[in-house]
Amino acid sequence: MNEDTYELPDGWVWKKLGEICEKAQYGWTTSANFNGRGIRLLRTSDISSGIINWDTVPFCDKEPEEPQKYLLSKGDILVSRAGSVGISIEIDECPKAIFASYLIRFRPKSCVSSRYISFYLKSPYYWNSIIDNTAGITIPNVNASKLSILEIPLPPLFEQTRIVAKIESLFARLNKTRQSLAKISPLLKKFRQSVLAKAFSGELTENWRAKQKYLEPASKLLERIRQERKKRLGKKYKESEPIDTSDLPQLPEGWEWTTFEECCLLNPRHSSDIPLNTLVSFVPMPAIDAELGAITSSETKQLEKVTKGFTHFIEGDVLFAKITPCMENGKTAIAKNLVSGIGCGTTELHVLRPLGGILSEYIYHYIRQQSFRDRAEANMTGTAGQLRVPVDFMKREILPLPPLKEQKEIMNRIQEFFSQAFAIEKSVKIAQAHCEKLTQSILAKAFRGELVEQDPNDEPAEVLLRRIKGN
Repeated sequence: MNEDTYELPDGWVWKKLGEICEKAQYGWTTSANFNGRGIRLLRTSDISSGIINWDTVPFCDKEPEEPQKYLLSKGDILVSRAGSVGISIEIDECPKAIFASYLIRFRPKSCVSSRYISFYLKSPYYWNSIIDNTAGITIPNVNASKLSILEIPLPPLFEQTRIVAKIESLFARLNKTRQSLAKISPLLKKFRQSVLAKAFSGELTENWRAKQKYLEPASKLLERIRQERKKRLGKKYKESEPIDTSDLPQLPEGWEWTTFEECCLLNPRHSSDIPLNTLVSFVPMPAIDAELGAITSSETKQLEKVTKGFTHFIEGDVLFAKITPCMENGKTAIAKNLVSGIGCGTTELHVLRPLGGILSEYIYHYIRQQSFRDRAEANMTGTAGQLRVPVDFMKREILPLPPLKEQKEIMNRIQEFFSQAFAIEKSVKIAQAHCEKLTQSILAKAFRGELVEQDPNDEPAEVLLRRIKGN
């Protein structure tokens, strides 16, 4: 017994994979043809999900002279030696198909259940063996010879059948749980979008608003913003075009329709008064996490090295990815914790700097709406693969503006609802991780002989092997 084996129940025996299967075989070398017909060509990419969709499996560009040598049959087990190295799948029903050269076929002998071996090749014992074991197998170098000397714990044939049935029963229950958990994330995504829709229609704070004795109307906020813009822009200042509200929904009392051009500075540049040796944060596109909607990493550089040819922003600015697919994926963030309060980054960002005390979080959540991104996508310009949201779209985009005090209440309520959603997501991830641990625990018990009871009347595996060998 080598260091990777363990004591087995009575009637069980350790056998090498190559001893209980026909000789391992590599597949056929040819290109895939997605527009052809004839014999299908099963590849590593076709088995990596654990389920084969035969409708998407391509055909052979060149078929072997002896196709029978490579044709797949029910019960064949394929192991990948490239790409997703070590993954395996058991062939169930299949059309006329052969397997590609980066797959290795093992065809179990009659004394062994194919499904039993298939489950073993998903167990923690198998993965521990191919990562680092006495056979010298490592993930980048799985081949037929090394896989053939893997030690497999082999029970009596009838017990193999009972083990497989028990695993399938337990896995069916686990899969139902996984499916239920998988439905929660899309629901939470819809929930968040619903919260945002209610927030920017005024519905989220309707009851709160009714209890307020006085709220400074957004019209006064906009007037202050106009005065601020005049100071900042000087001779470049232009009065905003009047907004046609005839087709827009009615806003709550005290709210106003505005545009990004009116309430924000769009893509401002740093002041020339900042010393060029100032250390600042540099933010490439990968540093913005689309799911979190935040800058998750940055580099520190001198301003003189990143001031030309890059986007400029400061603490509190809202960053919006303008290029496909980053925009559609939701790459958006509020610039926070910048070195010296100053940042530069990828040119594929629009920068929104709220004026008049408008909350950055308000603008941030507004552009995190799917409805906003849908409008932005519809207005993209450029060539395929290089489509961008133009600055003119950002300028004329219309948004509802509530009083400042109500903005703060809206943000509090969004945060409250989003915190609840985050807590649910965290619980779902814990449950999903538990499912994976339980899966591995079931397999570990199965191959130690602890999942089903042994039957003393079962013919020992060694006796069965000797008889088959004798025949």
